[in-house]
This record gives sequence, C-alpha cells and structure tokens, in this order.
Amino acid sequence: MSVGADLFDPFAAVIGQPNAVVQLRAAVAHPLHAYLLVGPPGAGKRQAALLLAGELLARTALEIGDSEAVARHRRLAQSEAHPDLAIVEREGPFITRDQARAVVTQSVRTPLEGARRVLLLTEFHLVVDAVAVLLKAVEEPPPSTVFLILADEVTVELATIASRCGVIRFGALDPAVVAARLIDEGIAAEAATVAARAAGGDLRRARILASDPELSRRAELWAAAPDRLDGTGAAVVALVIEILAALDAAFVSIDVSHQEELAELAARDERYGMRTPVKTVQDRQRRERRRFRTGELRFGFAVLARTYRDRLALELADDAGPKVDLGVFAALQQAAESLDHNPNERLLLERLFLHLPRPR
Repeated sequence: MSVGADLFDPFAAVIGQPNAVVQLRAAVAHPLHAYLLVGPPGAGKRQAALLLAGELLARTALEIGDSEAVARHRRLAQSEAHPDLAIVEREGPFITRDQARAVVTQSVRTPLEGARRVLLLTEFHLVVDAVAVLLKAVEEPPPSTVFLILADEVTVELATIASRCGVIRFGALDPAVVAARLIDEGIAAEAATVAARAAGGDLRRARILASDPELSRRAELWAAAPDRLDGTGAAVVALVIEILAALDAAFVSIDVSHQEELAELAARDERYGMRTPVKTVQDRQRRERRRFRTGELRFGFAVLARTYRDRLALELADDAGPKVDLGVFAALQQAAESLDHNPNERLLLERLFLHLPRPR
C-alpha cells in the first residue's frame, strides 16, 4: 500500500460527528456483517454510509496496493454507481414485505467485481411489519454481504434488527459547524449563518436555504408576527395568508436542487450505462419537499420562540416584572409537535396565532 493511501482519511468529509467517525474507521479495520446508522435527516448518515461502502469495496485493492482500483471503487461508491453497491429506497409510505423480500434476494447474490457486496437500505425507521422478513438475512448474511442500514431513529419495530447490527449514532449538526462548512463551500458568512440556523442541524437543507434570497425576509416575517396580532381574527387571517404565500415561494430553491439532481443522475446513467429508477428518485424528492415545508414551519416557530424569549429577557430586567405570557412557549411546542401528523396548515396557524399573547 502506498504512503498516500496510508495517509488518506476517507471520513474527513463527515463533519460534526467525531464519535461516529471513530466507529466508521473501526468498521473499515474490522468490518461487521451489518451496521445501523441512526440520526436525524441531514446529519450526514447517507454520505458516511457511501464513504464506508467505498472503503469496504476497495479493501482488496487496498491490501494489494492497487491505488487506481482503490480510487475507482471509492469514486463509484460515492456516485452510487458501483456494481457491488445496491441502494434500496422505499417505494411507498413504509418498507413493505415485498420490498423486504427483494432485499433478501439481493443479499445472497455474488459480488460482481470483488470480494464484497454492500446493501445500503435507506429510511428503515419505516420498516414496520417487514422486520420478520429481513431479520434472518441481516443477522446471518453471506460472508461477502455487508448491510448498511439508515434510520432517523430506532423505532420499536426496528429494535430487533438494531440488536443484530453495529449501531453508529449521528446527532443533529451544530449550526456553527454547518455554517463553517457552507463558508468553506463559498457561501458568504452572513448567508451561511442564517441558513445554518434555519436548517435545524440539516446540512442538505442548509445548502438549499443558502441559495434562497428570501430566507431572511421569511425570518423577519415570523419575528414581526407578535406585533401584528391585535386580538382580531382579521389580523390573524391576513398574517396566515402572507406566511403561507412565503412558504409556497420557498419551494423554488428545493425544486432547482431536485432538477439538478435529476440532471446529474441522467448524466451518470449515460456515463456508466446505468438505468436509475427515476420514479423512485422522484418519490423521494416529493417526500423531501414535504419535509422541507415542515422544516420551514418548525423554523418559523423557532423564530417566534426566540422573539418571545428576547422580550421576556428584557422584561425580567424591568422592575415592573414580566409581561410575556409563559404559555406562549407551550403553545409553540404543541404546534411544532402537531406537524408530525400532517395537519391542515392554515387551521394550525390560525389556531396558534389566535392564542398567542398580544404585545402589551
């Protein structure tokens, strides 16, 4: 093996996850049959899994010192085009039994190029009743197969599979870490800071928001909301209409990102003679679009909470005592939690604003 290969750190691109990186390096040195990478969206799980897959697939080439082959394995894994890397995206709201059976079939296939085959299973916190189909395959795959399973959380249904895996945990990224990465990528410091704060620890979302010139205006709209509430339904309705219009306009940035992704996939397919299932990608993009909108609402609620906290801090310094109703924070928390159940956004916002305290 060359000196350059010895010094190369495949996981240098994984930011803000020092504990996970330690485990990833250990996985390269002493690989298990299955790993579960757990953490919130945008924390870097998929990128880390692709880096790990590249190292596992390049292991034989590394051992014999074939630097060109090593680079090729890594490059193809990163571009999700390696013939011995199978990526499974869910095809509906949950991982179905039929999809699980297809995974089992793939797990026993012989590697096409080297000594290993890697199966990367995404969003497996949504596995539900397909666990029984997968369990044996994950627990005792062929020696040539390694499972890399991604999940936002270890659900009750996923716990049994988790117990058969090496678990690598990822936390939400610190906004300062996200901002620093955006700045390294050429984003202006102010835009990077605003985008990182709005993204809630999601690097992918932060990259999209950093190119959105209206992000600061949306933040200002939420921050000004308390001063626009005068106790009348008319003020609430007008504010909700404006916020929903701003949310609709925010989709321009993510739609551009999705179009670029599809164009890159088409170019990759042509380069490597592949046929990416475009519908599967488009279904994932639709789910990302929904998460993006939910993220925008959570961001707005966070801006509101910060606005009320700042006012409370000023009032606590006043001898007259606080005027902010502390119930506002419970109302905002309840509104944020209700987003998990796909509520009617207009009704949710109207109900919230009707119960927020008027400035005094």
